[in-house]
Amino acid sequence: MLRLWLLFSQAVTICVAALFVVATFRPEWLPQRAALSNAPPVTVVQQVAPQPQGGSGGVRLDSYYDAVQRAAPSVVSVFTAKEVRQAPFNDPLFRRFFGAERATGLGSGVIVSASGYILTNNHVVEAADEIEVALTDGSRMLAQVVGADPETDLAVLRVKADKLPAISFGTSETLRVGDIALAIGNPLGVGQTVTAGIVSAVDRSGLGINVFENFIQTDAAINQGNSGGALIDVRGNLVGINTAIVSQSGGSIGIGFAIPASTAKTVLEQIVRTGTVARGWIGVEMQDVTAATAASFKLSGTTGALISGVLRNGPADKAGVKPGDVLLSVEGKPVHQAQSVLNTVSALPPGSNAKLALKRQGQDLELTVAVGKRPKPQVRAE
Repeated sequence: MLRLWLLFSQAVTICVAALFVVATFRPEWLPQRAALSNAPPVTVVQQVAPQPQGGSGGVRLDSYYDAVQRAAPSVVSVFTAKEVRQAPFNDPLFRRFFGAERATGLGSGVIVSASGYILTNNHVVEAADEIEVALTDGSRMLAQVVGADPETDLAVLRVKADKLPAISFGTSETLRVGDIALAIGNPLGVGQTVTAGIVSAVDRSGLGINVFENFIQTDAAINQGNSGGALIDVRGNLVGINTAIVSQSGGSIGIGFAIPASTAKTVLEQIVRTGTVARGWIGVEMQDVTAATAASFKLSGTTGALISGVLRNGPADKAGVKPGDVLLSVEGKPVHQAQSVLNTVSALPPGSNAKLALKRQGQDLELTVAVGKRPKPQVRAE
């Protein structure tokens, strides 16, 4: 009996010693240890792999450096000056004694052609006697106005230079709310500045800023001096021309507007080719169809735009359009509001024919109108 007890004692001692050695030097061999322990589990930190330099599609997610480097050389500062007070009789002798007061202005522009064409806002260069542009390399040169389009607030300048760093145009029609947008310009004269934000809205209209409005809204900071500068995407392509802000203080509060690159390109091409912009016109006055209007005209809904007036002997009048008709589509493009009709008709080539889908007294009809040329806006006398 004593012999058996000694053997048992020795076996237990050996097992305890082995367990001690395993627990000390190889605790992972004991799978039940964690389950039996009351200690909290070890937290495993998930480390994200470093983003490659090119990223997806050549765009880094942590920086817009490459986009800025691509677009920034194409954005220029625009300095203007104009004489606001002339000496009596506009005589050089009187100027010598009375002098002349000159007002200066500041804006931005975008080089769109290596041969020297620059896009900017019309309000930046309007009535300027002298225009100078400054490139990012520090060079300065005088610029001349090739043409302007006050109804979109765009102007085309040209400088006597070649091999300039022209920007690449992006596709503004595919912009989505939430896409990244970068604004480049010379705000308040501090020097070229880049601000970042997102596309807050697209196709903004009815703001009373321009005649033709389909603005890109962005919260990228835009301030005085940014007008005419570039709104770019994350690849450095031009998607808009920065134009206006909503602000009570004059500074950015995150509501800025840019003219889409597609609109700017159309205006640019026409001005370079002919020196002016020709738009379609049919001679009607439009208003939105509200619930009250729909009830008054016994319409089934608020779709389309109400024709409230027709110019006598104008294109629409000759085609048989009448006040009270509801315009449903132009050349197959649905009409949702009155402002959209203005943009759609203006894009039609003067001299072409366009089909109008109308509703008159509950009946559907289709008329063909010969598109005229939109009259030039009247210059307001000061």
